[in-house]
Amino acid sequence: MTFKLSSTAFPDGGEIPAKYTCEGEDISPPLAWTDVPPNAKSLALIVDDPDAPDPAAPKMTWVHWVLYNIAPGAGSLPEGAKQLPPGALQGLNDWKRTGYGGPCPPIGRHRYFFKLYALDAALPNLGQLSKAKLEASMKPHVIAHAELIGTYQKWR
Repeated sequence: MTFKLSSTAFPDGGEIPAKYTCEGEDISPPLAWTDVPPNAKSLALIVDDPDAPDPAAPKMTWVHWVLYNIAPGAGSLPEGAKQLPPGALQGLNDWKRTGYGGPCPPIGRHRYFFKLYALDAALPNLGQLSKAKLEASMKPHVIAHAELIGTYQKWR
C-alpha cells in the first residue's frame, strides 16, 4: 500500500484549472488521500510553489496553504474547503493569513506542490504558525509522505 494524494480537479503533473487560482474563484481544489499508514495519528498539508517569482530564476518558495492535525480518517478535503475536518488547524500562508491562496504566478508556468504528511502524533495547537515552524514541529513525527503536483501559468 502506498500513501497517495489525488484530486479530481487535475491529474498529478497536470494543469490546475483556473477556478482554483487568482484568475478564477481562488478556492481550494478537492483533495483525497488513500492508504494512510495505520499508525498515523494526524496529517499535515503544505501547498507551496518553489518557482517564485520566476521559474527561470526562482528565488524563494511561496507558501499557499498550511494545515495540520487533520484526522487521518477524514479521507478528503472538499473543493473550497471552508469547513475543515474537526480538530484541523490552519497555519499562515505567505500572504500572512490562514486558508488557501491559489496560484497567481507573476511570470511563466509554476509548479505547485501539495504535500501531505502522515504523523505518528497529533501536534499541540501551535497557533497560526508558518510552514517552517510546522515543518520543525512535525519533523520527528513524519512516518509517510504523499505528493501531488499541479502547474499553472496565467492567461492574462
